[in-house]
Amino acid sequence: MLNKLVYSLLLSFFFISIVHAQDENTTDEVSTDMIVVKDTVNLNKRDPINILAPSKAAFYSAILPGLGQAYNKKYWKIPLVYAAIGIPVYLYVKNDQDYQLYRDAYKRRLSGFPQASEGDPFPNITNDGLINAQKQLRRNKELALLIAIGAYALNIIDANVDAHLLQFNVDEDLSLRPHFKYNEMENNTNLGLTLNFKF
Repeated sequence: MLNKLVYSLLLSFFFISIVHAQDENTTDEVSTDMIVVKDTVNLNKRDPINILAPSKAAFYSAILPGLGQAYNKKYWKIPLVYAAIGIPVYLYVKNDQDYQLYRDAYKRRLSGFPQASEGDPFPNITNDGLINAQKQLRRNKELALLIAIGAYALNIIDANVDAHLLQFNVDEDLSLRPHFKYNEMENNTNLGLTLNFKF
């Protein structure tokens, strides 16, 4: 029994010394014939989640509308942002100019110039018509301003939500799929959801 133990120990030391000698020889020759094997399991690793990305996107959109969408690489949204903000701003300016025109005409009549006198820009409109036009243009102007502010806020919200959704895990390793199964024993169908985890 003791002989078997001694022989097995000697045999183990012999193999360990051979392996150790081969390791020393291969470290000298690494630069000549080296085979690199890549681990295929870690090739599909996701980028780490950047928790500040939504805040940055919202901040950029607050500074300059459309910049948050550019930060999220959603360049096609930039013209939509500028149209959503630019059209109400244009309508605000246009209604403000028309409002000032009607207001000046009404002030001119209050100062003593009669309707349809020389220099009257609206000879066919009565004083009540000028007052109603001013009210309508003021309402349109305020509405255009509210729409522009709302579009500006939506621009910030869109950039923030889009940055959140860009980090959402949509890999095939985690999926929720509906399934449809026909039960032949009971002659009916079963519907349900299957949650799959792949490791």
